[in-house]
Amino acid sequence: MNRELRRLFLVFALLFTALVSMGTYWLWRAPSLEARQGNPTQVVRDVTTKRGLIYASDGETILARNRGREVSGRRWFLRRYPTRDLVAHVVGYATLERSRTGLEDSMNDFLTGGNSDLSTVIERARARFQGDVREGNDLVLTIDAEAQAKAMEVLEGMCGSIVVLEPSTGRVLVMASSPSYDPNLVARRFDEVLGQRAACDPAAPLLNRATQGLYAPGSTFKLVTAAAALDTGLHTPQSMFFDPGYCTEYGQRVFNYSDQSGPERFGQVTLGEAVEHSINAVFCDLGQDLGTDTVLEYARRFGFYEKPPLETPEGERVASGLYEGDKLFEPELESDVDVGRLAFGQERLLATPLQMAMVAAAIANGGESMRPFVVDRILKPDDSVLSGTKPERLRTAVAPDTAAELTAMMELVTESGTGRRAQIPGVRVAGKTGTAETGRNDRNDTWFVGFAPANNPEVAIAVTISDQSGTGGAVAAPKAKEVMEVLLR
Repeated sequence: MNRELRRLFLVFALLFTALVSMGTYWLWRAPSLEARQGNPTQVVRDVTTKRGLIYASDGETILARNRGREVSGRRWFLRRYPTRDLVAHVVGYATLERSRTGLEDSMNDFLTGGNSDLSTVIERARARFQGDVREGNDLVLTIDAEAQAKAMEVLEGMCGSIVVLEPSTGRVLVMASSPSYDPNLVARRFDEVLGQRAACDPAAPLLNRATQGLYAPGSTFKLVTAAAALDTGLHTPQSMFFDPGYCTEYGQRVFNYSDQSGPERFGQVTLGEAVEHSINAVFCDLGQDLGTDTVLEYARRFGFYEKPPLETPEGERVASGLYEGDKLFEPELESDVDVGRLAFGQERLLATPLQMAMVAAAIANGGESMRPFVVDRILKPDDSVLSGTKPERLRTAVAPDTAAELTAMMELVTESGTGRRAQIPGVRVAGKTGTAETGRNDRNDTWFVGFAPANNPEVAIAVTISDQSGTGGAVAAPKAKEVMEVLLR
């Protein structure tokens, strides 16, 4: 009899365990099932869920909030964006009419409380059982609202981007893209958004130029070439070169550009002086010394040829590298690439502002590249921390000694070279200018990348302004100075 009772108990125990396991499984799977395309309950759930707020880094500036409305006896929550175009490309929008973009899309599960963290699952089940409004989690971003505002101000009327990273952690302090748009207009006045005019054609206000804009990096890429020359041991900062004002590629003379801080022909110079004065001819010869494979190997070390890892949607980020049309180009032979032009940032090389900010940040951080991130922490509806982002090392780009040598060269750029307009009184600034010819009516893509203070870096910056008649030193450098000053106060 006791044996039969034990068997019966075991059967009931197994059935109970299976029931609990299945119930837990379906409770856990509920968010992914609800989110399936074409699920009408998800549409209703989206508008009846009180989405989490999105804050700037100060935890006070609200970038996205809700506006309640009664619809057919039910409480709907529609999104509003108090800062309008300030951080539009990063935050994105969430509407019934046009779905979602930006963090509103990629972080949707957290913002709607649909994530699978145990505490959220339990709270979601409780709210459903009691008929309460489902609440999402809040996001606190790394974006500095004041510096972001300054970046948007200096970009006004221009097409371009400014990205600022904290070198030691990868925190994204500024991610500005111009022209921007007001996400409050997307739901009902989308034609106004698309109809914007700008200094560039097309205006493309929805394009996040920081992560999707591809520009010839010009002389800012000389930092990568110089890094390869130093890190391989092939050259030192004191290595001597002769600049006749041009180099010869495939039988054709490639001349120095007029953004040099001196004559167009320097004669005998060191590698350090070639960086300081941005001498194309020297880097053309340097590229031929190194070879295509080595230059591209070091580009990859800094993050080229892969999408920068960020919390924004994957479709809103692109990789930097050599492009053939609209596709990344992987050369099979050294001769497939004009390595001289590649070495000073032309050829078919294209880069995003975020990528070039990562180059500057890696040098500033002693050669260590950190994973960039824009979400600092996620808060539960009761304001307790659900999760926080910890700094993560991506890879070693160059050795610490190489990074130190590059830093010293970059300081000369701002002290006496092409980047003097980025100088900040009382602060040591390391930088590199870039002026990339576009072939369109003598217009250039202008750049400045750098970091400060050079002896203890707190910010690394990339400024890109397209379709300009001036140079990187004249156009981009002073704008970098203004934004860095705000962050270094």
